[in-house]
Formats: sequence, structure tokens, C-alpha cells
Amino acid sequence: MTHRERLMRTLRYEPVDRVPDYEFGAWEQTIKRWHEEGLPKEHNGVWGAINSYFHTDDTEYGPGPWTHLGLLPGFEYKVLEEKGDHITIQDGDGATAEMIRPELGASIPRYIRYAIETRADWEKVRDEKLNPDTPGRIPANLDELCKLTYDATYPTGIGCGSLYGWLRNWMGVENISLALYDDPDWIEEMMEHLTMMHLNLFENIAGKCKIDLGTWWEDMCFNKGPLVSPKLFAKLMVPRYKRITDFLRNECGCEFNMLDCDGNIHELVPLWLEGGINVMFPVEAAHTDGYKISDQFGKKVAIRGYFDKRALIAGKEAIDKEFEKLTPLLKRGGFIPHTDHLVPPDVSWENYQYYRQKKCEFIGKE
Repeated sequence: MTHRERLMRTLRYEPVDRVPDYEFGAWEQTIKRWHEEGLPKEHNGVWGAINSYFHTDDTEYGPGPWTHLGLLPGFEYKVLEEKGDHITIQDGDGATAEMIRPELGASIPRYIRYAIETRADWEKVRDEKLNPDTPGRIPANLDELCKLTYDATYPTGIGCGSLYGWLRNWMGVENISLALYDDPDWIEEMMEHLTMMHLNLFENIAGKCKIDLGTWWEDMCFNKGPLVSPKLFAKLMVPRYKRITDFLRNECGCEFNMLDCDGNIHELVPLWLEGGINVMFPVEAAHTDGYKISDQFGKKVAIRGYFDKRALIAGKEAIDKEFEKLTPLLKRGGFIPHTDHLVPPDVSWENYQYYRQKKCEFIGKE
């Protein structure tokens, strides 16, 4: 069975030789620790180290069509000030933030200003960095890349970006939350611009390729629920998701759309489904009940992730219990297990190797 067949059949709840072997990645500090505990130095990178060392299915992809939907050009990352153990930087989203020097450890930045705080800021970013006609948004060999999708043995995907998550990064949680209340028309204007960018750029692949999976990123939930009320979500976002997912399905045969959102996603799952998004990822076990989603929506929704990363800290017995907990979900189908977020630095290399051994047995990978 090819990688492509395996993924598509899994998402459809059809029989497979084994489910795909994917992982989420690990913190930079985790990889540094693992290098000291036995992971060969040539395997590095937050996203690459695990995949390359264990040769997960994420290493078995090939070229395909893409479009650049985000800021272009992006903001330059630069250090604006150095003071003791702290630095003030401008990040890639244009925000000014103070943080501990990276070499001293990870820290939560203190944001001083965001790229978009006024309508004038938005108009400047829109005109200078969110113009769909900016060169570089589509590859020069797009038609050639599209042709490869028909006979590819690996899954074909297209990045779909974000409607809320990007705006949240450019504005900050507090600012976008206030604007949703004080000036919802402005938020709708920005989301509509992003939607039109999607559709404008996706016109370049319409009828030219076979896309299996659209991939989205939102991160719009905390431990108790969404950062946007379901009512506003339904009004502002669902119709726009649907315009994009309908386009990809009709023009590129795209059957699945996968959305990356942390936190408690229960209230938004039915609305994402309404918008055409039908694969939930990474389903954080601390905040979301994967079995509840499965019971409520059945084969309408597939799940990726949901292995509680905290079990990796606790050790081998906890890892075994976590796989035992997930066994009924695996048997239902439509489930691809892996850690429910980046592996934190308090996970030893020994524990992670044990997890990988047990996971391969769990999914039937030799």
C-alpha cells in the first residue's frame, strides 16, 4: 500500500495495512537534551530530527503545488535592543517583544506593540505584504508540479493558512478580541481579504491537479474553549471556510481539510465541519476528549494526535497506559496517533525511544 493510499483510506475509515506514522516534533531545547543523551547530532531541527532519525512517513513526500498565502515580504526578524539577560526584538509577524535571551532558555515574550493596531496599520500591511499579485506567491514551474499530483505515491496537499490565527498574531489576542466587539466590520473586512487571497491564488491550480488534503492553522482555543464566541465564528468564519473548501473540492478533488488548533476545541468542531474542515489535529488530551468527538461525529471527523505528551515525562508505565487508552479509538478507524504537541524538554531520550518502539508496535509498523 502506498503512503498516499494509506493516508486516504485511514481518513475514510477504510481498512489499511497500518495507519500512517507521523509525529508532531519537539522543542529546540528537547533536541539539544537528546543530543546529549544519544541522539546523533546530524539529526536536528524542531521538525526534522524525529522524522529523520526514525524515518517516519513524513520523510516520504515529494514535490507538489504550493502558493504563498501569508505576508510577502515578511517582516524582518531583528534585535532592537539588548539589556542584561533580555533582548527586545521585532519578530516575523512585525510585533515588538521583550524576552529572555534565547541562549538562556525559552520564555514567553512580553509584547510591546503589534504590527496591526489601527486601520492605518492594516491598510499598510494589506497593501505592502498581502497583495495577491506580489511575485513569488506561486512557483514558476506550477504547471509541472500540478501534473505530478495525479500519479504521486505520496499524499498531495496545499497550505490553506488561517483566517483568525494570522490576524491574532498580527494584532495580539487582546486587540483582536476588543475589535471583534467594537468593530466587527473591520475584522470581517480583514478576513474577507484573506479569503479572497486564497481564492485568487488557488485559481492558478484550478482543474490542474489532484489535492488530497488542505492544511489549516488557527490556534484559537484555550483550555476552556474558543477565543471567539461560536456565534461570531459561525457568522465570520464558517462561510469563508466553506467558500475555500468548496473551491478546492470542486476544482482539485480535495476530499479532506485538516486544521491545527490547540486547546479545548469541542464547541468549534461542528462549525469547522460545516465549513468543510473534517480532520482535527493535534487534539490536546489535557483539554479535548477525542472519544467524545468520535462518539458525536463518527466517520464525519478524523483525528490526528491525541497521545498525551505528559505520559512521555512520567515514563514507560504511563506510555503503556496511554496506548492502552487509545486502543479502542485506533480500532474505530479514522485515527492517526502521535503526541498531542511538541515534545517538551523534560522528556528523556530513553523515554522517547521507548514511546517510538511501542507506537510502531501499536500501528503495526515493522
